[in-house]
Formats: sequence, C-alpha cells, structure tokens
Amino acid sequence: MKKIVKIAGIIILFVVVLAAAAATYISVALPDVGPAESLTIEGTPERIERGKYLAWSVSVCMDCHSTRDWSKFSGPIVPGTTGKGGERFDQSVGLPGVFYSRNITPEGLARYSDGELVRVITTGVTKEGVAMFPLMPYPNYGKMDREDVYSIVAYLRTLEPIASEVPRSKPDFPVNILIHTMPQKADPQKRPDASDPLAYGKYLTGISGCAECHTPFEKGKSLREFSLSGNREFRLPDGSVVRSANITPDPMTGIGKWTMAQFVSRFKNYSDSAFVLPVVKPGEFNTIMPWTMYGSMKEDDLKAIFTYLQSVNPITKKVETFSTGK
Repeated sequence: MKKIVKIAGIIILFVVVLAAAAATYISVALPDVGPAESLTIEGTPERIERGKYLAWSVSVCMDCHSTRDWSKFSGPIVPGTTGKGGERFDQSVGLPGVFYSRNITPEGLARYSDGELVRVITTGVTKEGVAMFPLMPYPNYGKMDREDVYSIVAYLRTLEPIASEVPRSKPDFPVNILIHTMPQKADPQKRPDASDPLAYGKYLTGISGCAECHTPFEKGKSLREFSLSGNREFRLPDGSVVRSANITPDPMTGIGKWTMAQFVSRFKNYSDSAFVLPVVKPGEFNTIMPWTMYGSMKEDDLKAIFTYLQSVNPITKKVETFSTGK
C-alpha cells in the first residue's frame, strides 16, 4: 500500500512539474507573431477619410474605446471622450476576467510606431509583446485588407489627444496563461470589389464584428457552430440583460423574411437628421447595439452585408431580447 501511495505521489509530482514547465514555456515563449514591421504610414486625406469611416461606421472602434451614455437609447458616445478608453468589460458579460479598452487617442498611442500599431490591431500583441484577450476581434482584423488597416492607423493619429489612465486588464486563471496562445500571425486579405456583393459583404461582416455579438458566448468563448444566431447576453449598467438577435436567414426566428430594403432602413432610420435618441429610464428596454454608428454606414455596404447574411446557414433559435434586472 505504501508503495502505491509513493508511486502515486511521484506521478502527481511529475504532472505538477510538467504543468509548471508548460505554463512557463507558454508565458515566456508566446505569443510568437513575429516582429512589428518597420513602416511609416502616410496620413493622406484619402486614408484619413477611409479610416474615419471604418472607425465610426464599420469596425466602430469608437464604440468600445469611448465612454457611452446609457441614459439614452443604444448608449451614444459622451462628447469629449472619443478614443479615451477605460470602458470595463468583465464577468457580468461572460468574460473570463476584467478587461479595459485602451486609450487610442494620440496620447495613448504616442509610444507606438506605425508598425507596432498595425501589429497590435491585427494580431493582438502590444508594443511590449503582451498578448491581448480577443475582446477586440483582432482575429478578424488580421484578415483586413492591409490598406484598410493603414487607413485606421492614419485616422487614429488625427484624434484629439486625451490624457486618460486606464487600469490594466486582469484575466482570470487559467486564461491568464492561455491568453499567450491566442494571438496568431496576421493573414491579410485583399478587400473584394464591391461589384461582388457576396464576397464584399462577407468581408464587411467580418470587420464589423457582427459574429462577435450575434453568436452565443459561453465559458469565455463563442459557440461558432451557432454563429450569428444571437442570444449572447450583455448586462446593462442598471442590471437589465439584453440579448443579441438571430441574424441568420431562418424565416421564423431570424431575418429570413426580411427584404433588403427593410434591413437597410432598420439602420438608416437612426441616421436620419430628424431622429433624436430617446432617454431610457432604468428598467426600460435598451441595447448595446450602436445603431447610430452602424446607421452611418453606406447603403451599398449595408446591402452587401445583407446579401452575405442571407447566404449563411439558417439556425432556428428564438431569442428573448430583453429582461429587467429585477
């Protein structure tokens, strides 16, 4: 019996040492996405204009990297906070830790070269070589056309600098170790021509992060087999819970019966100059969907996204969109 206990102890010790060695290797050797490029991005008017469009209307960088006013419908950005970062995302929305959006104004990015900024956007590895949790969908941005990435960088350099101290993100165990394995080398794809709405719509859907919010999320990761079927939960500041909609072409629970005109107008209604965001009281329906931002997307781009969404696998899933925190 003593011999068995001794052998068991040796095995357990071996496993512990092996696990510690693996954790050390992962923490020290990874992430390995290669060095940042040595490049200088010229801030041409065309690039800045394109970058502004992407940052506000497509990839909506400003949505997470600014302060949002949850007393109004869809949480519009508080004036004077554009790009300052500091928004908290934690276990209340199913994340394995506490994460903060970074300051992406020139004040926060001054230490970054253009190449380092391209690398962090497309691989999730900071200037210091630290791995970021893919709350920012850098796996998607890693497939973005390189010129679009350059345009975003050029635009970010033009933002009004804001001094803002942002807390350090703290992933829970074991994600604090596994996070080192998450960044991958970028795989930039050429932006499809708009004359091919299916391919172009797929590209826009990816860099818009549609699947990030409209896919169920459990134990720190998206359930990709149910991609775009909705039901991801987001807790609002008042304790209410809003769930993303099913945007697959299922005719009963998704957008299978929608026309392209209905889809486009659903967004464009929020960009109408006559529309005023209503005040929302605690407990009343609200949403994290930045309707006014996506509503400023070009109609042809919205049409391309709709074309792509109609091509994906329809999934039947009814979603209870909203429930109070009571």
